Amino acid sequence: MLTPEEAERHELIEGELIRKPIKAYPQSRAAMLLMEWLRGIFGLTHAVQGPTIEVDPTNEIDPTAVVLHRSLFEFSGPIRPEDLRLIVEISSSGLAFDLTTKARIYARSGIVEYWVLDVDGRRLIVHREPAEGQYRSVVTFGEEERVATSAAPEQDVRVGDLL
Repeated sequence: MLTPEEAERHELIEGELIRKPIKAYPQSRAAMLLMEWLRGIFGLTHAVQGPTIEVDPTNEIDPTAVVLHRSLFEFSGPIRPEDLRLIVEISSSGLAFDLTTKARIYARSGIVEYWVLDVDGRRLIVHREPAEGQYRSVVTFGEEERVATSAAPEQDVRVGDLL
């Protein structure tokens, strides 16, 4: 059994325990800015940082942030893909993993919108329209471009303001 400290640094991916990279300052800063923006739109109990998502029996993933369909306080069990409006990973060294393995897992589970904030590349990759284990729409936004989640299309943000 893992200690709480060890468990916070691992995810269950395709039945294997994978060590999560420790977030450096740029990733932590981006997480803070992202959460400020999301909570301004959805509120403290719907925009949640770092929850474990029970995708299926072989995948329990700890994304950077999620937006829930209902308040976090309404959950008595695990958070599942159907409970999510948006899932976000802030990425640096794990970028390839987030864009391939995690994107495939999230699409397969029907998560409607998945964002990867690439800190090093100073861009945001937005995945939408999951079908047959992949996202049919994958669009990259540069740091000067504006983007909004489909859950709140009128509330856009400049990508650079999340970095």
